[in-house]
Amino acid sequence: MPLPGMVGTDHIGFTVPDLEQAHDFFVRVLGCAHVYTLGPFAHDDNWMKEHLNVHPRTVMKELRFYRCGSGANFEVFFYDPADGQTGQPRNSDIGGHHLAFYVQDMDEAVGYLRAEGIEVLGEPTASRGASEGQRWVYFLSPWGMQFELVSFPDGKAYEADAEVLLWNPNDPAK
Repeated sequence: MPLPGMVGTDHIGFTVPDLEQAHDFFVRVLGCAHVYTLGPFAHDDNWMKEHLNVHPRTVMKELRFYRCGSGANFEVFFYDPADGQTGQPRNSDIGGHHLAFYVQDMDEAVGYLRAEGIEVLGEPTASRGASEGQRWVYFLSPWGMQFELVSFPDGKAYEADAEVLLWNPNDPAK
């Protein structure tokens, strides 16, 4: 049985080492809108462990919500962890991840990121198989978090006979 009442993704949350640097990246470079800020939050009991699975004395110094185009919102955290930091996961690590943005013109977007001093990993790659019709490229935020640009203006090969289509920011209602 599916999760009752599930509609879709509301937000994606992640932690950054420098909230002002992240704010500049999301607002100035990517064009996201800062919506609101909360924090700090700290507890003398086990609330942080019980509700967030972090050390009980960790302080969530600040979080900011951003809206980026027509996709999910971002909840960006800045913590003072009571038990230290671990390294940022790579894509191949458990918990590894990336965030992908759809762009209308891949080459223009890649040129823009490079002009902003953003590290783009290689050149855009044309997908094959079910994703044929898509081009993609990874890039890194100033703090090393992995992001991706994707573009498939004429759709992807799998769509020709699929019963269910992936959500597409070009047509959010589908």
